[in-house]
Amino acid sequence: MKVLDLQCSAQHQFEGWFASEEDFQGQLARGLVECPMCGDTAVAKKLSAPRLNLGAAHPKPKQEVMTAPDAKLQAAWLKMVRHVMANTEDVGERFAEEARRIHYGESEERGIRGQATPQQTEALLEEGIGVVPLPIPKALKEPLQ
Repeated sequence: MKVLDLQCSAQHQFEGWFASEEDFQGQLARGLVECPMCGDTAVAKKLSAPRLNLGAAHPKPKQEVMTAPDAKLQAAWLKMVRHVMANTEDVGERFAEEARRIHYGESEERGIRGQATPQQTEALLEEGIGVVPLPIPKALKEPLQ
């Protein structure tokens, strides 16, 4: 099993596990490797130290480890997205219509999420209806396999 440090074109860093280098290259070529944060398939390998399994004869000295500066921010963002998904109703492409119905008291007040075009979003904001774009990673939209 190869564990690779990967990075998308938006500079999100993540880890990928592959059976071999050929497996990674094949999945990459077919567009199957994507960033869990933004869904970008423009992914590149980062330099990483090799892991050598030399046995357990000598205990390994502890190493100081530093994560990428934005790793905590990415984790907090994912936690927030999961919270939003768990506490809102997905109304899909009916988002603009349902947001208006809630705003004008025609539907019960509740948290909703869905898809809206930039024009629909702008129109909602002009009407005084508060909306916030929230890109949801593809991995969070689908059940885990």
